[in-house]
Amino acid sequence: SSGINAEWPLRPGLSLMIGKNVEQDTTNGFFMDVNEQLEFACNVIKKDPNLQNGYNAMGFSQGGQFLRALAQMCPSPPMKQLVSIGGQHQGVYGFPHCPGSWFICKEVEKLLDMGAYTDFVQNRLVQAQYWHDPLNEDKYRQHSKFIAVFNNEVNLNQEYKDNLMRVENITFVKFNKDTMVSPRESEWFGFYKPGSNSEVMALQDSDLWKEDRLGLKEMSSTPGRLTFLSIDADHLQVPEEFWKSEIIPRLQN
Repeated sequence: SSGINAEWPLRPGLSLMIGKNVEQDTTNGFFMDVNEQLEFACNVIKKDPNLQNGYNAMGFSQGGQFLRALAQMCPSPPMKQLVSIGGQHQGVYGFPHCPGSWFICKEVEKLLDMGAYTDFVQNRLVQAQYWHDPLNEDKYRQHSKFIAVFNNEVNLNQEYKDNLMRVENITFVKFNKDTMVSPRESEWFGFYKPGSNSEVMALQDSDLWKEDRLGLKEMSSTPGRLTFLSIDADHLQVPEEFWKSEIIPRLQN
């Protein structure tokens, strides 16, 4: 964020770090319960004097769905704009390229091999908490500690829905050549059809949309509140012109 601010000055802001340093932040991005991360983040933004009248948020990769969940469970101070860049809002089914160190990636692989929906792994691995198995939707809903809960697939939490609908504008950025996220349509809230690990359906064809579990359908009735953008590039490879034309103006509003 410091690089972005240096190139295109924004309002005073916060680069949210989960931990005391970059090393802790990276490790926690793999092994700290997402719900604990959200509580940590909520406490941080509540104490930041620059954010008390509201703030715009931008999340990269899994940070996209984490910030969306933050808007749902931590409505004060209010999130005004949310920009999700490569976030996996319906979760993932596959982990083709691990972005961490060799040691971290081996641990992730070992835990996922043990079973993403076991209590042991759900309590220890961030990526398991947004692992979405389309071949076993019931097991996913029963055991997912994060993504199924915040997508209102377990029980309808009206507060989560109402809080998300208070966000004025949400922008979802998908990478059309993404080799890290499977399926890449999750970046637009799409996913595999139940019972298939190859056939994909759009958000608008899902029960989440049809039943309006998160209020996205209602939000879409107001022009400009939901925006779906795409980039013909791999994961998080954002061209400079795209920043200038599409992202920065949204954060400056």
